[in-house]
Amino acid sequence: METKSIRRQKIQYRIRKKVAGTAQKPRLSVFRSNAETYVQLIDDENGVTLAAASTRDKDIAAQKVTKTEKGKLLGAAIATKATALGLSAVVFDRGGRLYHGRIKAVADGAREGGLQF
Repeated sequence: METKSIRRQKIQYRIRKKVAGTAQKPRLSVFRSNAETYVQLIDDENGVTLAAASTRDKDIAAQKVTKTEKGKLLGAAIATKATALGLSAVVFDRGGRLYHGRIKAVADGAREGGLQF
């Protein structure tokens, strides 16, 4: 019998085979727990995290808004960090989750911040 976590892990591996980040076009990886959301820009060729942000950052955590709205702020925050590094295009990795809710909000915030998927 397959559990939810094993199923999600299989989905993650299947996505990661197709979606690989480079130094010019890193992978925007999203991890969502019940309480927080984390994003990273990852260069898979060198195995390096270029930038990271989370809803635990002081400027985002200070906002008294819903988790989905914090996701949108998180997307904008990672977009500003990416543009500071000179990056304009990324590959989106939803982490085996459905493209819905907080995951979609992060993507929308990153697009509004200037990132291209």
